[in-house]
Amino acid sequence: MPDTDIATESLPSAEPLEFLIPYTALPERLDKVLARLMPAHSRSRLQGWIEGGHVLVNGQPGRIKQMANPGDKLVVHEQRPPESLAFTPEPVDFTVVAESGDWIVVDKPAGLVTHPGAGNWSGTLLNGLLYRYPELATVARAGIVHRLDKDTSGLLVVARHDKAQTHLVRQLQARSVSREYVALVHGRLTRPGSVKLAIGRDPRVPVRMAVEHPIAPKPALTHYAPLRAGRTADDAVVTEVACKLETGRTHQIRVHMMSLRHPLVADVLYGGKLVGGALRQLLHAKALSFDDCSTGRRMAFESALAQDFQQIIDHIAWET
Repeated sequence: MPDTDIATESLPSAEPLEFLIPYTALPERLDKVLARLMPAHSRSRLQGWIEGGHVLVNGQPGRIKQMANPGDKLVVHEQRPPESLAFTPEPVDFTVVAESGDWIVVDKPAGLVTHPGAGNWSGTLLNGLLYRYPELATVARAGIVHRLDKDTSGLLVVARHDKAQTHLVRQLQARSVSREYVALVHGRLTRPGSVKLAIGRDPRVPVRMAVEHPIAPKPALTHYAPLRAGRTADDAVVTEVACKLETGRTHQIRVHMMSLRHPLVADVLYGGKLVGGALRQLLHAKALSFDDCSTGRRMAFESALAQDFQQIIDHIAWET
């Protein structure tokens, strides 16, 4: 996976901890000694502190495999766990399409994680929302009511207060929030249809979702319609497809299109190939509509394809 951990940061006011290894102790690896002295922290976290130069042995930076000997003095500068940064306001680049006192419609760029999680505790859309709209700190998940995958671009709506969030969540549950996507898939898809297959965690690959023997499956329904077919410059047959969600499961369109044997172009997690110059799954949340919680008016928004997606579309030889 391309996701990377962020660097930890020092606790703002914590004093370093000092330990003196008893003269009666036996020599032992430094990380094992620290794991025994500081049981509240995992060994892997302590190893990260050692690698980062935050553990001194007799005044010198320690090494994971070095031996800690009787009489050695250890000085440990505790570090904040990366997850502690999850709800820290940060300047993050994203476009706001429209906003009201109740909601914000965001056009998320590809490559931006929506919500903090393992490997992505900082630099997410949530961090950016808290930076631009500090009042969101009082709303669960900073008002985020639905997500887009990291490499999916396009529209999503954020609630600005608890009442609006409840209203939008109920619309999602009632399937009255309309979400339409454009995808580029492998192969020639000729007929519209629907996929109604429950989705759950893949029992063999934890980072994947699956429709075959899934763990804790939930109902999922995707409607799709081919728009046009063509060939990329490297002679791969592809189809541009419109997709509409009735439910919002993790990786739903990606999994359902794979189940049709038409995986998304460049979606390597689900069998897609890097063709036509694509470097990420070609999926874009094009249209979004919902009912305004104050006025009851139907709000509708559209987003143009991301630049990288459009460039690939422009270089396909489409069939007439």
